[in-house]
Amino acid sequence: MRRREFITFVSGAAVWPLTARAEQPDRMRLIGVLTGVADDPNARARNAAFVRGLQELGWVDGRNIRIDYRWGGGDADTIRRVATELVALAPDVIFAGGGPATERLLQLTRTVPIVFAGVPDPVGSGFVVRLSRPGGNATGFMLFEYNLTGKWLELLKQVAPYVTRAAVLRDPAITAGIGQFAAIQSAAPSVGIEVSAINISGDPSEIERAVSEFAREPNGGLIITAGSALFTNLKLMVALAARYKLPAVYTTREYAVSGGLISYGPDLIVMFGRAASYADRILKGEKPGELPVQAPTKYELVINLKTAKALGLTVPASLLAQANEVIE
Repeated sequence: MRRREFITFVSGAAVWPLTARAEQPDRMRLIGVLTGVADDPNARARNAAFVRGLQELGWVDGRNIRIDYRWGGGDADTIRRVATELVALAPDVIFAGGGPATERLLQLTRTVPIVFAGVPDPVGSGFVVRLSRPGGNATGFMLFEYNLTGKWLELLKQVAPYVTRAAVLRDPAITAGIGQFAAIQSAAPSVGIEVSAINISGDPSEIERAVSEFAREPNGGLIITAGSALFTNLKLMVALAARYKLPAVYTTREYAVSGGLISYGPDLIVMFGRAASYADRILKGEKPGELPVQAPTKYELVINLKTAKALGLTVPASLLAQANEVIE
């Protein structure tokens, strides 16, 4: 399905000076885009950032490129189907948002260039050989470096000093699920919190049962790690934390905006905008395997004060001063 209605283009007169900077091929170039949920405003905003980045580099949809969108919707069967459709179009480059989309595309093609964004562990997932020189047909922007995950534990202790035990919800089917927990576990002694892993496959009843069991003991908190099995259950995670009065730290702002206590992670709008630079370089002849995978350059801390109040928590002024966004 073609999805362009959310992009607001500037006038042709204003765009032409930008397009003059890009190569002017004899044919219109094709860019495939495979990302999240079509009616999700956050997904739309991220895609818009990618398109703006292309415009700034001189690539304008309908003038010297054509952008063909597909939406995975967080469903494996849908991702498989739409990824197959995109690869069949033989695009000049495909932009993939997230690990599941990237994984499926790489199962389908080892020749079409792929630029990914928001992938937790591209090496461990087998998407690239190494970060500095990926090899193959994919490169892009990873979600975070593992040393970030210790920050989630620190934030939990700052906002809820009474917490002495934390359940780390992870997807053990992905390498990032294992890696995130290992990094959190390493940071735990210095923070004074005992951590335990709760393995999540994506089944809502499984998630509810595990959180309910953990909440039977006092002084607990939650850390929800990155992974599609968790993100697709975003609303359930937030609801369970509220129901059992568990302070929780999440990976992206979508959780905090939906009622989660605190989120800390990369600014995905910025990341998707940066991904346009790699699409540009590939369109101009560079090989994805020679472009290093990059880490985020901007992280954002979002605090939901309404949720803090409901939990009976007072967020320290020092923490509020660090926040990029405060929801009241």
